Amino acid sequence: MPKKTNPVAQRSGTSTNIILTAIVLIVAVVVIGGVLLFNRGGESQAGPGEAVPASVLHPKGSNMVSQGPKGAPTLVEFVDYQCPSCYSYYQNMTSKIEQEYEGKINFVVRNYPLDMHQLAVPAAKAVEAAAMQGKFEQMYHKMFDNYNSWAAAPSGQQLSTNKQAAVRQFETFAKQIGLDVAKFRADMNSQEVAQRVEQDRADGSKAGVQGTPTFYLNGRNFELTGNTAQDLDNLRQKLDGALAK
Repeated sequence: MPKKTNPVAQRSGTSTNIILTAIVLIVAVVVIGGVLLFNRGGESQAGPGEAVPASVLHPKGSNMVSQGPKGAPTLVEFVDYQCPSCYSYYQNMTSKIEQEYEGKINFVVRNYPLDMHQLAVPAAKAVEAAAMQGKFEQMYHKMFDNYNSWAAAPSGQQLSTNKQAAVRQFETFAKQIGLDVAKFRADMNSQEVAQRVEQDRADGSKAGVQGTPTFYLNGRNFELTGNTAQDLDNLRQKLDGALAK
């Protein structure tokens, strides 16, 4: 004789399956949404074609490697000191712009350390610690002029992850540029410096920064082609045009 099925039990099992499926779908949506939000980063406060507010790009007290007269064009770079592309652009574009337009433009440098670079945050903190003693520009140059001494692994084939060795090198830089090394060391580990680095990164995300280096000229994104020579010429043209106004 065929065994009778229990309608109540069958409905109960079906309901349980539906509930479990719904829970799985909800969790999946939350996880995927969180991943997308994390990867997207901050949204730009400026619409298409609009300038990013100065309060976001270069608030009062931002570090500068060049300062021009009132009303001078303002170039802002968001930088990761261990980023190979930032190093390349420093060698082939920004160092030249700094020399050629010194005293004519405002050249602001903000921190945007990327998570993929293990020494990016310590380097940013070292530069900010130097800025606490009025030596931002000198440490900025030390970082890039001696990039291979701390940012690259001994083999030269990959980036270094040796934080202790990097910090020792940063302290050597501090001594070379005349800093109080004990104060430099304390400032590097201070909450104030950590907050400054994170504020720069937060402002970069608000501006729409997604990678480094990223440049803004008078509030508008200066798009890079990946060809440093071409980008140098393009930036010169834009700066000359802005200075002529």
